[in-house]
Amino acid sequence: MTAPAATASTIDGGERPPRRLRPAPVTVVAFGMIAVAVAVRAWTASRGFLILDDFMLASRAMESDLSPGHLFTSVNDSHVMPAGLLVIWLVTHAVGLAHWPYVVLLAVGYAAIGIAFHRLLRTALRPGWGQLVPLGLLLFSPLSLEATSMALTGLTVLPMMLAVVLAMGAQIRYVRTRRRRHLVTLAASMVLGLLFFEKALLIAPLVFLLTVLLFTTGGPVRATRDAVRRFLPAWLTLTAVCLGYLALYTSIISSSAKEPTSAGTVFTFWHQLIGYTLVPGLFGGPWQWLPSADVAPLVATGVLPRVLAWVALAAVIAVTVRARRSTAVRAWLLLLAYVLLVCALFTLTRLSTDFAAWVGLAPRYVCDVLVVAAFCLGVALMGLRDTVDAPPAEPRRLPAFLRLPALLRLPALLRRQARPAVAVVLVGLVVSAAGSTVGFGDLWALKNGRDFLRTAQAELAKAPAGTVFLDAPVPETVQAPLFYPYHMYSRFFLPAKRRPTIVDMAEKPSVFDNSGRIRPAWVRGVDIRPGADPWCRTHKVAGGGGVRIPLASAVGDRRWIVRIGYLSGGGGETAAMLRLGDGTRWFTVQPGLHQLFFTLDGSGGEVELTLMDPDVWVCTNDITIGEAVAWP
Repeated sequence: MTAPAATASTIDGGERPPRRLRPAPVTVVAFGMIAVAVAVRAWTASRGFLILDDFMLASRAMESDLSPGHLFTSVNDSHVMPAGLLVIWLVTHAVGLAHWPYVVLLAVGYAAIGIAFHRLLRTALRPGWGQLVPLGLLLFSPLSLEATSMALTGLTVLPMMLAVVLAMGAQIRYVRTRRRRHLVTLAASMVLGLLFFEKALLIAPLVFLLTVLLFTTGGPVRATRDAVRRFLPAWLTLTAVCLGYLALYTSIISSSAKEPTSAGTVFTFWHQLIGYTLVPGLFGGPWQWLPSADVAPLVATGVLPRVLAWVALAAVIAVTVRARRSTAVRAWLLLLAYVLLVCALFTLTRLSTDFAAWVGLAPRYVCDVLVVAAFCLGVALMGLRDTVDAPPAEPRRLPAFLRLPALLRLPALLRRQARPAVAVVLVGLVVSAAGSTVGFGDLWALKNGRDFLRTAQAELAKAPAGTVFLDAPVPETVQAPLFYPYHMYSRFFLPAKRRPTIVDMAEKPSVFDNSGRIRPAWVRGVDIRPGADPWCRTHKVAGGGGVRIPLASAVGDRRWIVRIGYLSGGGGETAAMLRLGDGTRWFTVQPGLHQLFFTLDGSGGEVELTLMDPDVWVCTNDITIGEAVAWP
């Protein structure tokens, strides 16, 4: 008998597994890259905390039952995300206002995206170390930093990114095998994305473009006709999913399409999204960030880095087209078509608001584009599995200053000197992205909401019994008034471990100052005009009647906090009423010198104070209508 093969040799006394059971070296390195990327993203995310939308949705979760009515409701009047709301409800009811569960969930989601994308590359591309280049782009590009750090953004964007990867893989397998089980995976991928983010509807045209451009031949008309005819079951599957979801979406939200404010707004958005955000982000940008309070920072790419990024993109396209001819051209056309789809979508849905001026600077709007860009780069570099590229064109003689010999040999280097070439490209990408990642993390770590909440919780823990609060708004640096009423104490603290006792009338109420410390309350707003009663030297209100007192200026119709300071005599307690327009509030007047705070709905330029007991009188020159603030 012959000796056993080398694969059965022993090392340190143990059997060496057969080669077919050992992972390929490329896979080992890929999983190492995924582990490093996930660790970096988890560390970056853990430096921050919940922000505006997160606080609002946590409060909504606490005041709602786990029911279809809660899950299938709109978020910010434009999003339908039942699966995301389910996650938020479960996390909030389990741990309250905590950020760490989202850090864990987003890290797991990012790992799943990396693993699924590596599998997609192995399915679609020719084997080789070059597959690690598009994987590195996907894992380390700063374009997805928001999605791996912000709770709500991550719960919408990461599932869509995963759905894009799974859908492309399912369609490629269906095109190659025609097995209908891949149609089930295709439909399930779209449903997964749509349960978290309505933007996942773009998966349908993306899959169609992928099929037409990469898996058919001929001109546009012939390729489209062949794709429709040959893969009709796939299009029927996607159409059924899309129509079903649109029926659900339109039953919840009337319309999210709105006209942009101007043509200039559209140009600015496209210029920012592509020129400032997307293209630099593909090469590790933006390298500079614009602080945005508690929200994730916006890109602030300089002029020179933008120019260099565009030059680098043009060089990559030129080199790959020279090496792969039609395959590379079709891959880059796929990326271009999807970028145009995304820009068109946001032009119709995001440019009619007050935030239109900076929407294009938010990387979260191109996270799905990053997936497509990485895949197209892989196709352009490595070519599709089981296909033959056209021979490269004869190189033209270029002027000496335009010759880039090393760059033009990149595809050949990836084949012949695979590991060194891939290592150089990946190191360059990681080094370029490192500065952007650290800069993002430093700004993300600054969280007014986290600091305010921690201080407020500590203050409530040591507050004396009987401490009560007026229902005032938290500081605007913590929660914006745009989220009314979820910026009020009564809603903001619902998911917190310790909640303030909220009252609508008190003699000595408290409020939180901007840092979260408990302070005596005061009212800042519109005062009454001074009175001139000869006995009170102020306004005097006799029992059994009312007196109209003018305000220094009129107030609008809303809920106000009123503070009244008064001196009362002539008897004991009596009921009193303060009227502001159509709004009235009853309270009790105590004998002596007192103050009282209470809420009152109304509007107008005067108040009317009425006493019920004819023996009681009140003198006051101290009535203020406004908002509760900390004692000055």
